[in-house]
Amino acid sequence: MDGQNAEFIPPARPVIGEAEIDAAVRVLRSGRVVQGPEVAAFEEEFAELVAGRHCVAVNSGTSALQLTLLALGFGPGDEIIVPSFSFAASANSIRLVGAEPVFVDIEPGSFCLDPAAVEAAVGPRTKGIMPVHLYGHPAAMDRIMAIAERHGLAVVEDAAQAHGAALGGHPVGAFGTAGCFSFYPTKNMHSLEGGMITTADPALARTLRLLRNQGMEQRYANEIVGANMRMTDVAAAIGRVQLTQLAEWTEQRRSNAKFLDSRITGMVTPPVADAARHVYHQYTVRVSGDRDAAQQRLTEAGIGNAVYYPTPIHRLKPYLTADGKPGPWDLPETERAAAEVISLPVHPSLSPADLERIAEAANHAGGTA
Repeated sequence: MDGQNAEFIPPARPVIGEAEIDAAVRVLRSGRVVQGPEVAAFEEEFAELVAGRHCVAVNSGTSALQLTLLALGFGPGDEIIVPSFSFAASANSIRLVGAEPVFVDIEPGSFCLDPAAVEAAVGPRTKGIMPVHLYGHPAAMDRIMAIAERHGLAVVEDAAQAHGAALGGHPVGAFGTAGCFSFYPTKNMHSLEGGMITTADPALARTLRLLRNQGMEQRYANEIVGANMRMTDVAAAIGRVQLTQLAEWTEQRRSNAKFLDSRITGMVTPPVADAARHVYHQYTVRVSGDRDAAQQRLTEAGIGNAVYYPTPIHRLKPYLTADGKPGPWDLPETERAAAEVISLPVHPSLSPADLERIAEAANHAGGTA
């Protein structure tokens, strides 16, 4: 299949329209640009997405994770269960507060934490679980929360890729002790850069507000040691515009995924668990043959694609043992996923013709065209 004369279809296409530009300009002209009324309004509006939980806006998704762990009091000597098949920020946030990640395996269908592996990993130093709603598919939160309750563990949801995802009609970010979202430009909605923490605990929400703002609620009345991880009002204004479009974009992603499911036969399309609402931050397929060759064929056809993630976190340099080895982890499903996955375009900017090209190219790349 020759894609040299066809327009390249990017794997992601962040939306920055006139409404976002107008919102940013409006804030810049107002002179109130850092953690002002736009941030407060964004927090209030985002709460509708997470069953009315308290929302605390910060400057990135990684900051959301790190501040949440700090607010929960995690530190040296504590262990937090987390998947290795994720972006490094999941485990980095644990290390940044001095705690240790305990890597466990994933379910092959959802690419999310395997509850049985979580249960087996709970030990005397375990203080929390960090499920990652990878690619926009919710983790098995009903089973994970039951494990957490039995063992008295906090649950911090990494929902960076899962705005609007749900399980059994209950939104992600509203299951655990806290939920953490990212507004990086390639996410399902963005604020150029930013993050949001959600929690049902008003005391935790107040601590998070202190931590993001040098430990103070009133100017120069510092109550605790904090940091500067505030969201700007420019970012919040952009996020507010994006939030109004999220539902429409999500349905378009889901429609695009349904079309690809119906047409792709040369690769294993992403399954969806019972009662799960997948929001398809990524449309991730598996290939059983030569993945490099499949990617090359896709690229030659003008189809953007990427591997998320080629190296599991436990094999990254910062997480190797002193002798340069990946540690004691037995993660066969993680290793298999890292070797087989390819993410194809699914973003809401795709046209029907684009979707036809993606499916045709995927089948060719997978050897069935």
